[in-house]
Amino acid sequence: MILNLSDRLGRLSANTRLVIWLVLLAAMALLAAQALSRGAGVQSDILAMLPKIQEDPLTQRAIDRVEQQLANRIYLGVVSPDQATAIKGAKQLLSALQGAPEAFTQVQSADMQGAQALNRFYFPYRFHLLTTQQKDLLATGQLAKLEANTLAQLYNAFGYANSQLLSQDPLLLYPELLKQLSPQRRLKVVDGILVGQELAQEATVRTSLNKDTQGSSVATVMAQGVGSAFNPKAQELQLARLEVAISQMRQSLGSEQKVSVLKGGALFHAAAATKQAKREVSSLGLASLIGVILLVWLAFRSIMPLTIAALTIATSLLFALSATLWIFTQVHLLTLVFGTSLIGIAIDYSFHFYCERLQSQKADSGITATNAVARVFPAASLALLTTVIAYLAIGLTPFPGMQQVAVFCAAGLLGAYLTLIFAYPKLANSAMRPGDRALGLAAHYLNAMQTIARPLSGLKGVALALGLLLVAIFGLNRLGVNDDIRALQQSPLSVTQGEQRLRQVMSGGTDNQFILVRAETAEALLTRLEALSPTLGSLQHQGVLGNSVNLAHYLPSQASQQEAYRLQGQIYHKLPEVLARLGLDGDLAPSLMASFEASTNETITPDNFFASRAGELFAPLWLAPDGAQAHAHAQTQAQMQVQPSDKTSDSDGATYGAIVLLGGITDLHALTQAISPLSGVTLVDKVQDISDVMAKYRSLTLSLLALALVVAGLIFSLRFGLKMALWITAVPALAALLTLAGLGLAGSPLTLFHALALILVFGIGVDYSLFFAESHRGEGVMMAVFMSACSTLMAFGLLAFSQTPAIHYFGLTLLLGIGLTFVLSPFIHTLTRIDK
Repeated sequence: MILNLSDRLGRLSANTRLVIWLVLLAAMALLAAQALSRGAGVQSDILAMLPKIQEDPLTQRAIDRVEQQLANRIYLGVVSPDQATAIKGAKQLLSALQGAPEAFTQVQSADMQGAQALNRFYFPYRFHLLTTQQKDLLATGQLAKLEANTLAQLYNAFGYANSQLLSQDPLLLYPELLKQLSPQRRLKVVDGILVGQELAQEATVRTSLNKDTQGSSVATVMAQGVGSAFNPKAQELQLARLEVAISQMRQSLGSEQKVSVLKGGALFHAAAATKQAKREVSSLGLASLIGVILLVWLAFRSIMPLTIAALTIATSLLFALSATLWIFTQVHLLTLVFGTSLIGIAIDYSFHFYCERLQSQKADSGITATNAVARVFPAASLALLTTVIAYLAIGLTPFPGMQQVAVFCAAGLLGAYLTLIFAYPKLANSAMRPGDRALGLAAHYLNAMQTIARPLSGLKGVALALGLLLVAIFGLNRLGVNDDIRALQQSPLSVTQGEQRLRQVMSGGTDNQFILVRAETAEALLTRLEALSPTLGSLQHQGVLGNSVNLAHYLPSQASQQEAYRLQGQIYHKLPEVLARLGLDGDLAPSLMASFEASTNETITPDNFFASRAGELFAPLWLAPDGAQAHAHAQTQAQMQVQPSDKTSDSDGATYGAIVLLGGITDLHALTQAISPLSGVTLVDKVQDISDVMAKYRSLTLSLLALALVVAGLIFSLRFGLKMALWITAVPALAALLTLAGLGLAGSPLTLFHALALILVFGIGVDYSLFFAESHRGEGVMMAVFMSACSTLMAFGLLAFSQTPAIHYFGLTLLLGIGLTFVLSPFIHTLTRIDK
């Protein structure tokens, strides 16, 4: 089939082919222009590379809600040995950020209005509210202890008792409740600013500046960024406003003040990743391009091959960008970083073409570019087919970023191939200088490989095979795996250290994991939240958990409120005696009793709580079903005359849910074990879910590699026969095996990105074997393979020095794999000549 296609193309003139190529270029340029007109651009959101996890509707709503609330928040801590200076600096930051509404919203420190709102909301419901300790004392008949606490407050000069409060709450139960509702943090409010103390033993790694701030005060400021923290434009705007605000604060405080600013939030991690990716795109791509240009010049010593090579690369990049923008609308920065390797692969067609011309013109000085294209066409076509299959295998993964890489590189290679077929016959037809020296070096190297290969028969060959097998087994035995997604995005120490210090001051902050509690009614949900509270308290006491935000503390169930009302009845049913023991006026009894009895049915409900100013802050943690769905669900239950089941409904449309935020998790396994016995309670860990998917697709990718080897062998057997096909596929297979062993010996854990790179080792390695199998004279192929390997190693070798772990793993694997393939592929020439 390939030979028939070659004959048909041979009937086309060079001019006709050039016109076809120009039409294809114009079509791809038009495609790119149309994509850009639709708003296509460059994206740096690392989350866009992650796989889409299929969750049940309620869990997905919870994940979206948490990401919406937390993803774009930033935290700033002004650190100074002097508390007054830290507070002054925080106030200035607060004012500056509030003056930049285009970049930040919800700029605050201590929410004084929120605290007042809590007081105003809860006070009318005080007869239905009690702390856990108050409930225990009343339930066990220890009213005297409550009275003793009240007397202590009455005679305490710094107590919170006053005549107005006593006339409505004689045992002063309500102030204790408000204290319980306050966040359990080591932060205090000073002049409207949240202030914490950074202790020396809490800091991990200190710079010389930070040593001066041990034991310092930290005044915190929080804000919500406008737009995604992973959007480059939003990043740039927010960082610019922050830089100006911090600079103005430092100038205002004076240089004599020792002040530093701690930063936390996704914005700073995303900005570091964007900066790093942009730097690597420019540096790695430029270095690869310069290396390829030098390689072509040294090999051919002519401007024309260099021009044609540059044209091939430019066409390849046009096809790659046009296809990616058309399919995905946005091209990821990491796709461009990976795509720099395309330069090293796309130019292979130019190398094989010119090396074929150099070798053929020794026998026939009149050989044309059309003849040279015809001679490399079969091997180039099979090489394109196998490499595109390799990239399509990468595209089967659930990672949108890797799908982009697959489309980008496959389309780019197709563009280079079409340039070879349609543009080279006309544009690359100029006379070439003799390449005897380059071909002579290639011939010497090939002869050396053949000299090494000849004795490797019989016992020597078996011994070598056993030696390689032992090395492979030893390396594979030491090869571990690491599918943790967190290992693929490592921020600089300058970002992580400051954030860690700030998290310590804020008692751990908020982690990515959270608990989702679900039930079929609101009351059942609140009951489950209350049942969860003792477990969370125990975990915090054990140090497994730093803090948690549970709605049960702020929104008690109806059963809990009725129990509190019943227990307080012990006080109000004998109110005159209680007032007498406290030394209070007995005339207060009638009005107090009237207020108590009038509040029988005045309870807090989800509706009135979340509609209040006090409940606004907690509303995102409540997941109620849609009104229509909830009504239909209630009607169904009434018709069936059954009670709500403890089991989760098949459809989450009419299920209530609540999010419990967690912070300072030190033992995730212990946390999971502690909550697993609780009904309707699950830990949502999106990071672990993604890591599990990575493990699954790592195994799948390695299986695809084995399948690709089998499919390639079957395809090659149609042209070369079964025995030759086995030799051709043996080279990339052995290279992949030895690469895995090398990773094991180097102590590099196996990840999905190593597996994806092995797919390309297969695709590129098969190319080298194919050209050797197709060629009757090996010098030209050896020269082309040498240049191809050098260009690929330059591209992928540079990726191995990337600071982004995923790119580093990808490049390191290809560096090892392509290097081994280059060493092994010349043996195909010897083996195929023996067979022939």
